[in-house]
This record gives sequence, C-alpha cells and structure tokens, in this order.
Amino acid sequence: MVTDDLPGKIIAVHLNYPSRAAQRGRTPSQPSYFLKPASSLAGTGGTIERPLGTELLAFEGEVAIRIGTAARWVSPADGWSHVDAVTAANDFGLYDLRAADKGSNLRNKGGDGFTPLGPEWIPAADVDPAGLRVRTWVDGALVQDDSTGTLLFDLGRLVADLSQHLTLEPGDVILTGTPAGSSVVEPGQVVEVEVDAPDAPGAPSSGRLVTTVTAGTRAFGDFGSKPSVDEKQRAEAWGTPAPAPEPEPEPEPTFALTDAHRERFAAVAVATLSAALRKRGYTDVFVEGVHGNHPGDRFVGTARTLRLIPFRPDLFASHGGGFNAQKRAFDGVGPGEVIVVEARGERGTGTVGDVLALRAHVRGAAAIVTDGGVRDAEAVAEIGIPVFSQGPHPSVLGRRHVPWETDVTVTCGGAAVQPGDVVVGDGDGVLVIPPALVEEVLAEAEAQEAADAWVARQVAAGAAVDGLFPMNAQWRARYERETAGGAG
Repeated sequence: MVTDDLPGKIIAVHLNYPSRAAQRGRTPSQPSYFLKPASSLAGTGGTIERPLGTELLAFEGEVAIRIGTAARWVSPADGWSHVDAVTAANDFGLYDLRAADKGSNLRNKGGDGFTPLGPEWIPAADVDPAGLRVRTWVDGALVQDDSTGTLLFDLGRLVADLSQHLTLEPGDVILTGTPAGSSVVEPGQVVEVEVDAPDAPGAPSSGRLVTTVTAGTRAFGDFGSKPSVDEKQRAEAWGTPAPAPEPEPEPEPTFALTDAHRERFAAVAVATLSAALRKRGYTDVFVEGVHGNHPGDRFVGTARTLRLIPFRPDLFASHGGGFNAQKRAFDGVGPGEVIVVEARGERGTGTVGDVLALRAHVRGAAAIVTDGGVRDAEAVAEIGIPVFSQGPHPSVLGRRHVPWETDVTVTCGGAAVQPGDVVVGDGDGVLVIPPALVEEVLAEAEAQEAADAWVARQVAAGAAVDGLFPMNAQWRARYERETAGGAG
C-alpha cells in the first residue's frame, strides 16, 4: 500500500466522466457516493480473488485524492486546497453481488483487495486538478484513457459537496470516478492503472498500480445472498454501450368529430349504423330503454359522462351537496358534446331537471342521454335540447342516487360509454360508436342507405321484395350498373 496509515473513510463517486455516463445511458445532475471499507485496501503487485461461482469481476481505473486538512462546509473554490496528494486507484466491483446490495455496493465493491492504491502519491501542490490523466491497461493493452479536465464534477466540487454532510479528515480518500472502458477481467489477467500529470513540470506520475486476478476456491455459504447475474448486469459489467432508447411511438391521432361528420351522420339512420357495428362484433352498443322528448329529434356528439351510484345517506352527505359531480358535468359540457348519465336503469327519480338542461343547452351541448328519469319534463321539453331518457319522474336525484364522478367509463342502458365516444340518436334510440370505427362504420352506413333508397324506388315502381330485399346477385348487378352510371 502507499501508506501504512489507513484512511478513516474511503468515499467513491458513482458517475463522473461523460464517457462513462454515455456508456451507462444516464448523466447525473449532481454527484452521488458510496463508502468502501478500509479493509478493501491493497497495494501494487498484489492479487484480487474472483470468488468461486462468480463471473463478473470488473476493474475501474480512477484518480484517488487524499485529504490533507480537515474540510467542513468548504466552498467548491476552496475544496482543492484541502487535498494534499493524488494517486492511482482501482475500484474493483463484483457485479454478481450487485443486486443484493441495492446501491450500497458493500458486498460487490467492499471485498478484501478490492481497492488497490498507489504506488506513489503525487503532491497536490505540483499539479492542476483539471490536468490529471488516468490510464488503465489489461495484459498490456490500453483500455482506459481520460483526463480530469472532462469531469462532470471537478475535484474541488466533490470535496465541497461531501463537506456539507460530514467532516473530511486528514487521510480520507476519495475515488473520483472511472471513465469508459471498464470491463470484466478473468483469473490470470493483469490490470495496471497509472495517474499522471503530463503537462505539469516533470510530468509527475503515480507509477503503475499492478493487480493480478486469481480464482477463488471457497464458495459462499447458504446464510447470505448468493451471486446472481442477468443480461443487464452482464452488459454493464462488460461495458456494453447503453442501448439507444426506443423511439417514442407516434401518438395515435386524436379523433375530432367535424362538421362534415355531423352532416354525414344526419343522413344515416341509427338502425343502419347499428347493423354496421353488429357486423364488427359490437352487439351491446345500443342504449336500451331510452326515448327522445321531442318527436323527430336527431343528434350526434362526443360523450361527456356522469356516474351516479345508489343512494346512501353518508355518501350523499359527502358527495351530494355543493358543486357536486352532477353540477360539474352540466357546467363543464362543451359545444357539440353529449352528457351521458349512468343511472343504472333506475327510472324512479329524476336525473336531470329544467335548470341543468337549460345550462347544457346554453353551453351548446348536442343532447342529454340518461337511463334514468327526467324531472320537470315539460319544462325540459320546452328548452329544446334533445333529451333521451326512460321518461318523466317528479322525484329529486337524492331519492335513489348519489352524484359520484365525471368523465369516466360508464354504463348507460346496458352500453359501455367512454368519454370521447361518438353518441348518435334518432327516433329508434341511441347508439355508441368507438371513435376508431367512425369512418368505416359511417362509410358503410352511407353505402347501405343509398342501396336501401334504390331498393325502395324499385318497390315503389312495383317490384316484389323477394330477391330484391336483400338484393340477390341479379339485382345487385343491376344496382351496381345503374349507380356506377350515376343513376341514384
């Protein structure tokens, strides 16, 4: 070892060289540290044992700095003045035990001989802290070569940062991080580390710190964590560059119900749309049991949802008053949107009245759909907004319901409805269309409506329905000839 005096603390920095940070795929905004025991110290010419049953012993050539005068609450500008010497260090680590440490690094970096230092200390006064070079060789081949001029956190800053939390005492050693090039070594290989200051007078050097890897012969017992490796540990131990991040998937385009859509929906019936959905396996998208409050009402819009839960006195006390979910739904609905209320098919009370219906109408809502009742039914009808419900009922909401939440997936008349779903209504009832299906379902419904209108003209002209409705091959061929030629 370079000194007979053991340091009171050996503190190591996790990531400090940009080359290593790039290899790891993360760049810290501030330094972080771990402790190594003094019993891990070794000198040049020694050996390090790779324990039996392990495979991922990795070297890390580093610049070690030694504290000369006590430092507590010092500034980054003054940090270097508390350093009296620098030398080479090898921060060996056993990745097989990394998972068991959960960041402490005690077992994977604290073993006997896992912190060789030396062989010589370079006086700090003789060098520029940004002009130190660290190089590492494995079996004579240069594998690491970097300078403290590239550090993310300079040496004075490390001293200052640590001094905010604890007193750095004379003899304490700080390992300042390793550059890219760290990798796994096998028994029989020789690792050498040197720190020098090539631009300083005399180009002072620590000399080469030499360590030989040996194979252990004693297995770990059953009373502690066993070695464990995975592909991530192997990649980090061997120094495989961090994989390029997966490109962010292109966001799904947000569906917007346009004025053009609304015009097209106005020309097709809910029944026709329902048949197109049924072909695609959507058999439970019809809101059962609801009827419009005006003959001939039609609407289309995107869903805003309100969920009512069964009445319970304590829940109504906590959720029924003030600016509750029901009021929020009607006060927040936007132009062209449809308020869809989950009332669990309970028609024995009102779920909307004249004031709330007026508020929705003023805000430009396209319609209100509830599988419950409507209070103030005549007044609501006079407002003019389409309201599809199970019918009128004079009771207030609190008789059977608690207004619970808005803008969640609800069940209305047996149909699941999510915020943003397209809701369509006419004299046959109300249908829910997932936004992703709007274009294809609408196109098919338009084609079907055109075909049905042509069939109706043939029937009006005296044709029998057998073979015409639905069209057999002969009628289909005629229809396609006539429509292809522009006949409607």
